[in-house]
Amino acid sequence: MRLVLFDIDGTLLSAAGSGRRAINAAFHELFGWIAPADYWFDGKTDRQIVRELMRSEGHDDAAIDGRMDALLARYLQCLQLELRDPGYRPRLYPGVADLLDALEARGDVVVGLLTGNVEPGAHAKLTAVGLDPARFVIGAFGSDHESRPELPHVAQRRARELLGLDVSGSAIVVIGDTPADIACGRGIGARAIGVATGRYSTAELEAHSPSAVFEDLAATERVVAAIVGDTGGSHA
Repeated sequence: MRLVLFDIDGTLLSAAGSGRRAINAAFHELFGWIAPADYWFDGKTDRQIVRELMRSEGHDDAAIDGRMDALLARYLQCLQLELRDPGYRPRLYPGVADLLDALEARGDVVVGLLTGNVEPGAHAKLTAVGLDPARFVIGAFGSDHESRPELPHVAQRRARELLGLDVSGSAIVVIGDTPADIACGRGIGARAIGVATGRYSTAELEAHSPSAVFEDLAATERVVAAIVGDTGGSHA
C-alpha cells in the first residue's frame, strides 16, 4: 500500500494569490504592514510564514507565539473573502481530476495531503476549485507542525491511527511543486515527484533529485506509473 501525499498550492491548484492577499490583509489590520513583495511563500507552512515575517519586523518568538493564533484566525476569515472575490478565479490544474480518479480506483493507493496550509485554509482552497476535501483520506497540515519536514511523520502516524496502516517511509510518495516538497520526506525515506506548475521549472526541480518530474499532471498514466514505481525516474 502506497500513501500518496499532494501539496496544494502550485501542485493541485492555483489559488490566484488569495493566500498572499489574505495574510497581507491580516497583517495590515493587526500590525499596519504587509509582506515585502520579494518575500516568497512557496514551500513554507503558514505558521512559518507568519514567524519569518514577524521576525523581519523585529518581533521575538515569545511575541510571535502570543499573536500567532489570532493572526491565523483573521487570515482564515480574509481567505474566505478572497476566494469568493469575482476578480480572481482559483483554478484546478490540468490533469488533477483525472489523476485523483485513477488513484482512487486502485486498491494499492491511499490519497492524502501534505501542505503548509493550516487545515481550514487547505479545505477552503480545495472547495473553491470543486475538490471535496474528504477525497484526501490522510492529511498533514501546516497547523500540525511549523516545520514542513515534520509533516511526513504526521501523515505516517495518521495512516496508522485512522486506517490501521503501518506505511513505511519508502511507500510514501510526496508530490509537489517546490524543492521543499521534494526534500521534506527524505528523513523517512519517502520518494518525491516534482511538478512544474508552480514557480519552479522542471530543470530547477530536477536539480533536487526527485524520483520523477512532470511539466504538469495531465499525463495520467505516466504519473500513476511514476507513483506506483512502474517506471524509474521518468521526466515529462
